Amino acid sequence: MFTVLNFMDKELGRLLYNRLLEAGMGEEWASYLNLLILLAGMLVLVILLDFLLWKILRAVSIKLARSSRNNFDNFLVMYRVPRYLAHVLPMLIFLKFIPVAFTDFEYAEGVAIKIMSILFVLLVLVIFRKVFQSINGYLKTLPRFKDKPIDSYVQVFMIFAWVIGIFTIFAIITETTVWKFVTALGAASAVVLLIFKDTILGLVASIQVTINDMVRIGDWITFDKYGADGDVIEISLATVKVQNFDKTITTIPTYALISDSFKNWRGMQDSGGRRIKRALIIRQQSIKFLTPDDIKALNKIQLIQSYMDSRSEQIKTYNQDHQIDKSLLINGRNLTNFGVFRKYVTNYLESHSAINKKMTLMVRQLEPTTQGIPLEIYAFSSDKRWENYEYVMADIFDHLLAALPYFSLEVFELPTSLVTETKV
Repeated sequence: MFTVLNFMDKELGRLLYNRLLEAGMGEEWASYLNLLILLAGMLVLVILLDFLLWKILRAVSIKLARSSRNNFDNFLVMYRVPRYLAHVLPMLIFLKFIPVAFTDFEYAEGVAIKIMSILFVLLVLVIFRKVFQSINGYLKTLPRFKDKPIDSYVQVFMIFAWVIGIFTIFAIITETTVWKFVTALGAASAVVLLIFKDTILGLVASIQVTINDMVRIGDWITFDKYGADGDVIEISLATVKVQNFDKTITTIPTYALISDSFKNWRGMQDSGGRRIKRALIIRQQSIKFLTPDDIKALNKIQLIQSYMDSRSEQIKTYNQDHQIDKSLLINGRNLTNFGVFRKYVTNYLESHSAINKKMTLMVRQLEPTTQGIPLEIYAFSSDKRWENYEYVMADIFDHLLAALPYFSLEVFELPTSLVTETKV
């Protein structure tokens, strides 16, 4: 095919031009019309060829994806690798045809060849990126690669690919070889680094932020170092603008996103709920074993009625089988008001309509402190909107604080006298 195009390069470019001259058209107009006709004809041919190749590659790839046991080809189809591969041959043909169309326009021919060459380099980079994404997606489906940092390796390969691609593009623009361009760049690198230090830092940070998908416009981030707590409204080469919830604007250097630690709340917003993590501090002196009268009273609470019946029966059977002396409550197995309350809180959260039951739900006792024993609620609100989330959390703890006296439990509070002395 390219041999035919070489012949076309020598003959076809002048053939139509001579016919136009023979028809009585002036040389200048004949040149322009010759260019338009050749370009239009070649564009139609290239577009048709591109469409035909896409249909063929699409049909073949879908057939292979359905018949193959390996699902790697499924990822190739999903990331549209066949579609981009279909562009390669038409672009090469069009690139080879440019000298034919621009027979009388040497300067325009050079510009057109450079533009098409750059577009071809970019196409190759896109194909590499799609292939790497397919490999990344496929490897993540394999058990032995699930906990491996595959993304990091793919990113390193893509950085090298982009560096080579950028060098190639600059070599095309400057009409020199890649090695000469790299050599010249190395000689001037010290000056370039000194003058454009902030720009280079921003560029590197922007690339890493984009590749790692660390921040997007619209993300809610918290960056304590810069006093930012709000939505990202703009990401540029040098700065990231955050609109705080008090409507002020905080500007953060882009490279700070990769050099410092910040919190991105996108994971919470994309998930099925917003975390509730708060503790009740229970006075240790209020914790006790339950007497039969206590058990009888707590048995009236519907949320733990079945639990109290089954648990009491299990404990009673155990103590009888082991001939435990129950004249003292400490002997054998017993229920405590704290343990029963913990079960009550669990059942209450499981029955609460605003709690996402598919996510982690846990009521746990933390290490005792000088103030008391923390009983931590760890659950997720189904509603992630801030005001509704606060309402749900307040509603839960309102109820639990009011329920404590039914279990003879108390929340720790500093004595009034001690608070007064601390203030003084």
